Amino acid sequence: MTQETIALYSLIESLSGIEIQSFSFDEIEVLDQDRSMLPHRHDHYCCFLLERGAVNFSIDFQQMEVGTSSLLISCPGQVHQLGFARQAHGWMLACDAALIDPKARTVIDQAFSRIVLMRLDASSLDWFIHLFKLIHTRVHAGQPERFQVQLLQHLLNAFFYQAAHLFQIQEEQRIQQHTLRSVDLSKKFQQLVKVHFLNLKRPADYAAMLNITVSYLNDTVKSVTGFPSTYFIQQEVIQEAQRQLFYTTQSVKEIAYGLGYEDGKYFTRLFSKLVGKSPTDFRKLHVSE
Repeated sequence: MTQETIALYSLIESLSGIEIQSFSFDEIEVLDQDRSMLPHRHDHYCCFLLERGAVNFSIDFQQMEVGTSSLLISCPGQVHQLGFARQAHGWMLACDAALIDPKARTVIDQAFSRIVLMRLDASSLDWFIHLFKLIHTRVHAGQPERFQVQLLQHLLNAFFYQAAHLFQIQEEQRIQQHTLRSVDLSKKFQQLVKVHFLNLKRPADYAAMLNITVSYLNDTVKSVTGFPSTYFIQQEVIQEAQRQLFYTTQSVKEIAYGLGYEDGKYFTRLFSKLVGKSPTDFRKLHVSE
């Protein structure tokens, strides 16, 4: 089901900048007519701690099967939708990015993987459950207590630092053969692309921001990730284009212009080359599913 634009949800009703609740679903299957569960994005982090059961999410066109003892973190701007939940029991935590220590956010935001999903051992699961219960108690306290905001922020950062720590271990296992400088540079480049891809389309633009040569940027990114720097710029563009084609009713020309392409024909050729079908065919195929 398409919309005029992709819905953006905020935490405007939360005075603390935090929303948290436990959930328990025997079985949920999201259908096309379930307007309350249309694809949407948040301007904040949304975290799902699954104690047991199974949940299916679609996050930026990737189907994610979240199983027992798992933690999923959806970052601001990602489009996601619940597919199904079966015998699912756990917690949902939403929080304003401004409350989180930048160092912890950096680990999550600059991860090579676009989806932050972790399997937890029994000890880590128990730790997160206990912490979520503490946060829930403080958020829903009838009468705000002294230092309430400060306490909540510290509890929230404890969660993010532990999540960042566990996720970083997984990341390091995948990239341990590369130097720290190369890995750090590749992460900084990817983060810059996420912020500036609408306006900056050339690797040279990012090399200038990082004060390095284009060849050094290309060689380093290719070595660490296996993909050239141009790939990441194009993927951000195409991913956002797919979101708009699937979830909105904007024309291809309007989408192209919004993504920084005044030449709609060039955008169509680029999209067709990278996706394997034209924007119009992509929309017809997926919207009709």
